[in-house]
Amino acid sequence: MMEDVLNYKFKDESILLTALTHSSYANEARSMGVVCNERLEFLGDAVLGFVIGSYLYKEFPDLSEGKLTKLRAGVVCEQMLAKKARALGVQKYLRLGKGEEQTGGRERVSILEDSFESIIGAIYLDGGVEEASRFILSQLKDEIENIKSSRLVPDNKTNLQEYLQKTSHEPIEYVVVSESGPAHSREFKVEVRHMGKVLGKGRGKSKKEAEQNAAESALERLNVRHQI
Repeated sequence: MMEDVLNYKFKDESILLTALTHSSYANEARSMGVVCNERLEFLGDAVLGFVIGSYLYKEFPDLSEGKLTKLRAGVVCEQMLAKKARALGVQKYLRLGKGEEQTGGRERVSILEDSFESIIGAIYLDGGVEEASRFILSQLKDEIENIKSSRLVPDNKTNLQEYLQKTSHEPIEYVVVSESGPAHSREFKVEVRHMGKVLGKGRGKSKKEAEQNAAESALERLNVRHQI
């Protein structure tokens, strides 16, 4: 059952059926009043953007607007959403027209992406923003962390060290100035210092993340980010 895979029980199962109905099927069954998922896709896209944007804003307070935009784009891109739809087995439940079926529509990236967004729209309509948010984050939270660590956060500490060593051999210090929050959700605040001066400050859920963010802050203040 699709609902078991989604871990959500629809009060109105017809909404889920619509979310799984491609326009090619709806066109062939027009006389029966079948509706395709295009409107749900539109709604789901909007809800997805809001939930991911809100999550990124709250979880990564030290990322710049530009990096937040890149991170969001990496998470909600066509390939990622199609991958998630495929992992859920959505392709098995799609209602496709004969022509689309015969030309491999069940594995078409654009159709899988649209179906994933349609399902989000359906959950939102049926259960509200909290249920939609729960579903979205259950699917994409880990991917956010993976993309952030692998593609969007350079080794700022190394970049800062290489830049400063061009003119100085004095050591760089990373000092934890405060820790807060419960044991399972600590927040660290770090200052990066050089020759007695504070060059940058950063926060993070680990000392390593806070140090990287402090180094990024220093690079921005030194106005050398684009030189590295």
